[in-house]
Amino acid sequence: MDDYPLLNLFWTMLWFFLWVMWMFLLFRVIMDIFRSDDLGGGAKAGWLILTLVLPYLGVLIYVLARGRSMGTRDAKDAKERDAAFKAYVRDAAGTDATGGAAKSNHVEDLTRLADLKDKGALTDDEYQRAKTKLLV
Repeated sequence: MDDYPLLNLFWTMLWFFLWVMWMFLLFRVIMDIFRSDDLGGGAKAGWLILTLVLPYLGVLIYVLARGRSMGTRDAKDAKERDAAFKAYVRDAAGTDATGGAAKSNHVEDLTRLADLKDKGALTDDEYQRAKTKLLV
């Protein structure tokens, strides 16, 4: 360890950190190129070639030219994912958009079945089959 001073260790760590940040930015730009809806196939190919052949210059030009729209696309995608997740949760939980119970609420159906059984409109076997169908 005597031949590798502490300052060199710090420089090595700094360069490694900058390399990792560069890779993150490069992959982020490439992902944005493929995800962008407003670019056609030729434009996507051009940007991709520019960022791969001249990576530093290509990424710098891309960020300067389309950096603001990268943030806008990220925000739009995040809102769409959030809306899709909320719709999935509402569907899975069986509630409508207002937070109320959906039309096919199992508790209400089971209550109606129990009332029909108590009134004698359903036999025990019919009640059990209907209840099993609701709960499955």
